[in-house]
Amino acid sequence: MRVARGLTRAAKAIAVAQGLAALADSNSFVGSLNLYDWCLAAESRFRPASQVAAKSAFPEGAMASRSRGACLRPESFLSLFPPYVYIDEPPCYKPSEIMKRTLTRTPRERKMKSLLFAVALLLQLSLAASLGAAGAGEAPTKLLLAHGAISNNVTPLWVAKDHGLFRKYGLDVDLVFIIAGRAAQAMLAGQVSVGLVGATHVTNAVTGGGDLTMILGLENSLDYLFISRPSVKSSEQLKGKKVAIGTPAGSASLATYVALDHLGLNPRRDNIVLLGVGGVPERMAALRAGTVEATSLSPEIGQVVTSEGYHVLVDTGKEKIPFQSSGLVISRKLMKSNPALVENVSKAIVEGVAYIYNPAKRKSVEQVIARNLRLDKPERVAKAYQDLVAKLPRKPCPTLEGVASVLKLMAQHGLNAKAMQLKPEDVAEMTLCRKLEESGFTDRLYQGW
Repeated sequence: MRVARGLTRAAKAIAVAQGLAALADSNSFVGSLNLYDWCLAAESRFRPASQVAAKSAFPEGAMASRSRGACLRPESFLSLFPPYVYIDEPPCYKPSEIMKRTLTRTPRERKMKSLLFAVALLLQLSLAASLGAAGAGEAPTKLLLAHGAISNNVTPLWVAKDHGLFRKYGLDVDLVFIIAGRAAQAMLAGQVSVGLVGATHVTNAVTGGGDLTMILGLENSLDYLFISRPSVKSSEQLKGKKVAIGTPAGSASLATYVALDHLGLNPRRDNIVLLGVGGVPERMAALRAGTVEATSLSPEIGQVVTSEGYHVLVDTGKEKIPFQSSGLVISRKLMKSNPALVENVSKAIVEGVAYIYNPAKRKSVEQVIARNLRLDKPERVAKAYQDLVAKLPRKPCPTLEGVASVLKLMAQHGLNAKAMQLKPEDVAEMTLCRKLEESGFTDRLYQGW
């Protein structure tokens, strides 16, 4: 009991210290996890600030950030990165104004920041004493897990976090959104231990000499909607126009290449300009602002704009293209040095998948989806859930066929000339996933419903 009370006091101390540190820097845009703000900021690059609507350009699918004036939820203090701090109407600044606010503070703000950091330091010292009394070795293993997109394929991670599955396996996991290419770079730099990213980024890392590998596959198909503005109803109308893509070698970008192939279009021949706009909010902002005529979006996000009159020109999911999209990625070095940690992370996520499939848990899962994607209409939440279970593998192993398709498409479209020099096994490691299957661990999760 004394140990438990000591750990509880220690956890509270570090939570408050981290919360105060976050508040002290709460007007900084850097490190924001907010799709809502990002979309508004992105839209301001395409339109004068005076023309940007006061309401969100992306009213659903938004997460919230540590913005000034935000209403902090109590649970935001319980993790290293306060991940979901909801706000009603955040200010919309142009990028230059965002940087100005980041770099300048009033004397009162500077004084308050110094005071808060002093208090935070005292609490951290208190934490050290508490851990010494409680026995730090008994605390859960702290882990930072990055996901490279905001879509419903992150749901197994959100479920594992919200419903204590990571804790069940001795892990204290903080989830952070970092756009996929940068997430892979953070992993290579050792800043992030584990990530949920696509095989395209693992391929780039491996051909560049990195040791990343995919050990679970949570999305084994190329499931995107290639969506155009209301004025574009046919492939002919895309000739000579601009199309938004994400990171150059990301899954959304490859989906765009596949969609253009399906429509009989060739960017070079048909004078189609591919603009590397960025993530989901920025692509949606560019589409809505008329800067581009089309882009690729995941179905649960795409349904928001299709209800507004935008057209689906191609549904790549219906093409049944083998493709290894998002999966759990680690370094081979970590797999060798701490196999127990890697196995426990994998077990928590595999159990998260089973939780999603449990009919008795559907309402709970839909609440997780609605909260994290900010979908407030029941029919859209239900559609997002249905899309998820239609593509989420019950036994989430990477597919070597899907990885082979990734390598082929990347080489074919000039995204990585070295991709075809790799074997699928260079990108995906099947050992742990097969161990969970052969031991009966995965099957047991689906028993007793």
